[in-house]
Amino acid sequence: MGPAKPIATGGRKPAVLSGSIQGLRWWIGGILFASTVINYVDRQTLSLLAPYLKLEYHWSNSDYANIVIAFRVAYSVGQTLFGRLMDRIGTRRGLTFAVACYSIVSVLTSLANGFRSFTAFRFLLGAGESANWPAATKAVAEWFPKSERGLATALFDSGSSIGGAVAPFLVLGIYFRWGWRPAFAIPGTLGFIWLLAWCWLYHPPESHPRISKTELELILSDKVESEARREKKFAPRWRDLLSLPQTWGTIVAKTCTDPVWFFVTDWFPIYLVAKGIEPKSGLIAIWIPFVAADLGNFFAGGVSGYLIKRGWGVGASRKALVIFGGTGVTMLIPTVSTTNRYLITFLFALATFAYSAFSTMANVLPSDLYNSESVASVSGLSGTGAGIGTIAAFKLIGYFSDARQARATHSFDPIVIVAGLVPFVGMILVLLLVRNTQATERGFVRQI
Repeated sequence: MGPAKPIATGGRKPAVLSGSIQGLRWWIGGILFASTVINYVDRQTLSLLAPYLKLEYHWSNSDYANIVIAFRVAYSVGQTLFGRLMDRIGTRRGLTFAVACYSIVSVLTSLANGFRSFTAFRFLLGAGESANWPAATKAVAEWFPKSERGLATALFDSGSSIGGAVAPFLVLGIYFRWGWRPAFAIPGTLGFIWLLAWCWLYHPPESHPRISKTELELILSDKVESEARREKKFAPRWRDLLSLPQTWGTIVAKTCTDPVWFFVTDWFPIYLVAKGIEPKSGLIAIWIPFVAADLGNFFAGGVSGYLIKRGWGVGASRKALVIFGGTGVTMLIPTVSTTNRYLITFLFALATFAYSAFSTMANVLPSDLYNSESVASVSGLSGTGAGIGTIAAFKLIGYFSDARQARATHSFDPIVIVAGLVPFVGMILVLLLVRNTQATERGFVRQI
């Protein structure tokens, strides 16, 4: 491909300084990663403290499920609304507002004093945190060419597993020393520190004062190619987007994977207790699946990028990892037949590694398929689909785990079996729905 032709930048010339930051796009990827880490530390606090809060406040599993569902309701609706907002007001302002809001809520959760107040604070936290994935996906579309989008998405998405891995040491360490209220308040302050770095570093590439000319041309090259294929520039409505099979494939990819991940993040400590393993003695069991998930993110991003550079099409490279992920999550199913914490940890690690490979591809699909003015909207729609699936799953998990308590170590068996099968079904649907169509030829959807 020849050198990129200049494209319109709203009448502004990029102010390129002599002191440009080399590899600036990866610094952008790094700060998105940090946002996701903080996002997950804040949300993991409740699930890590749940075994102790359940005893203090006499909650059943159904009570706990309802508190978590309050988060999911706000998170589900918020992803679609914030996705649209990001496409309207831009990534910088939108994510600044969202992180400020959820950091305040996280700190204020230390004032909760029972079921209703915990439910209210979790609802508000879910609303604020819902902006992270639409915003990060849009930022990746703005800052990375297609051969690097998989790895960039893996970088920010890996923050969820790193946050999940760090949270037990941070949150439980604070809890055992000072109690549960500081365990909510102290991690909540991290978002305010992050905002200082974000407001200094993030601008669109076309107007960033510290970008080099070479990097700007690399970033804009894909945009030139995409613009050349389009019949006209337009801002699709939600119903326009929902008329496309590619949109439904993107929604399915998240809807059939995220509930499994949220089962791990929100229920794994309770699952271990049901298996006779105490959270304090099983800290490694909680930690290792998150590390495996992090490795799965980078494996998928690196492999898909390598395949593209080797001449594979974008669609083929992404679908290869979807197949790997959908198949690998079935490793959850054998855990029903054991109470050995090391074997449970190993099998969950294999499953979360595979999940993350699938999840990375699910998160990168909006930036692969859609133009800039639609990326966050589609990411938000897929997040809402995932949220609805998670709400339904959590309601069922709470009901069946309570109803099957007499079965002791086997109380979660049907739940875990379904969790292992749903991503496999999602894999099949993604392969059928994500394809080139007439909308691709007209430039409304990118070729894949």
